[in-house]
Amino acid sequence: MHTRWRAAHVLAYQNGHHALLREGEVVWQNDTIVHVGRGWEGPVDRDVDLGDRLVLPGLIDLDALTDIDHLILDSWASAETGPGLQWSRAYAARSRDVFTRAQRKVVREYALVQLALHGITTYMPIASEVHSSWAETFEEFADMAETSRRIGLRGYLGPSYRSAVNIVDEDGRRDLYFDEERGRAGLRDAERFLDHSEALADPLVQAALLPCRVETMTPELLRATAELARRRGVPVRLHCLQGTVERELVHRLHDCTPLELIERSGLFDTHLLIPHGIVIDRHPSVSGEDTGDLDTLVRAGVSVIHCPQTSLRYGDVLHSFGDYRAAGLNLCLGTDSFPPDLIRGMDLGVHLAKVVDGRADAAPAEAYVEAATLGGARALGRDDLGRIAPGARADLVAFRLDDIRDGVLDDPVRTLLLNGTARNATHSVVDGRPVLVDGTLPGVDIEALRAEAQALFATMRAAYGERDHKGRSADELFPPSFPAFDEAR
Repeated sequence: MHTRWRAAHVLAYQNGHHALLREGEVVWQNDTIVHVGRGWEGPVDRDVDLGDRLVLPGLIDLDALTDIDHLILDSWASAETGPGLQWSRAYAARSRDVFTRAQRKVVREYALVQLALHGITTYMPIASEVHSSWAETFEEFADMAETSRRIGLRGYLGPSYRSAVNIVDEDGRRDLYFDEERGRAGLRDAERFLDHSEALADPLVQAALLPCRVETMTPELLRATAELARRRGVPVRLHCLQGTVERELVHRLHDCTPLELIERSGLFDTHLLIPHGIVIDRHPSVSGEDTGDLDTLVRAGVSVIHCPQTSLRYGDVLHSFGDYRAAGLNLCLGTDSFPPDLIRGMDLGVHLAKVVDGRADAAPAEAYVEAATLGGARALGRDDLGRIAPGARADLVAFRLDDIRDGVLDDPVRTLLLNGTARNATHSVVDGRPVLVDGTLPGVDIEALRAEAQALFATMRAAYGERDHKGRSADELFPPSFPAFDEAR
């Protein structure tokens, strides 16, 4: 079957980079693009005129929220309430799953629907293990794979696992609570999912190893992860280099930096992706000088998943996007929190880079769009994603630019980033199959899903109180922005 999209603006791929095609068309047969340009004279079974829209390669989110977002609660925490959002030592010894398996399926569907509505076509999931009894399970991901296939997204999936959990002692000191057998069991679940994804034989379900944060991993579990990744030829994503607490805990336990711990484990010999990648030697909290960490990442072929929106919300920033890119490091993007809006994330990143580097051209819009498309494809080892060119997979997303609230139009890419959001997305296809159609997801009851998610958020919020080392309720941990109106006055 041949399908053609026609649009005022197409970000096509030509001569090794993106190029703007005006009044262009994209034609694909089944799952593969066969024509980009104008004047297609071949067969067309379905013809879609998108008008003034901008067609981009499908956006690749490699730290994609597949949860009900906790940032709406914890990004406002004070020095007094912040420690209460971690597990207490007592809770770690008796932890429980906040959600049932059926409820978790709803949470995953809600999150995946959000990705699709925001123009994401390929994703790697991230969720908060704080609501689990330990980490994620094979069963959860078998369920999520089915939901993802039904919606039509391309996922690189695998359950998270860890040897330890971040806790707070009664005196407020941060520490780790270890259960190494749970870590080993988690790795077995991850390997089981590798087998499961192979058995599915679905190009939209790819396997990956997704261990938790580096400080929660023992050296033994890191080495076992590296060995399994090499043996099975799958990518590894490890949250690392994202905060000073991580750095302090790793030094206390292993007398080295997180980067040194990764190198010792053998993970540099794998296809490694690191979300955030902020706190290295050049970060102001370390030495503020480049003493070789960036070069170490480049030589190891690591991809850094930059999440500008989430980093800013927690008060940090990359030092800097331009320097990482100039050094030859592959940068890709993640959202990591709600909304899963890579357009907002790219716009924030562009302007944060101006502040960090002190130049208006520190990180131009096109550099961020490349990270969200070509950078993500490189991180996954896929030369058939992240580009609109003959032979590439038909993963596309269209954004409207004709709303008066988007202002006047100059360059369509800059206009979208500066004036729009990912909610401008109206159409998407993944592997040639429609996902987002006129701003809707056929077959998904959005209103029912929204109501279910709100009820589950209330369950999630209430559970924070049982984990707090001081025993405070959720209402005490999360006070309102303003006091309630007193009707008696």
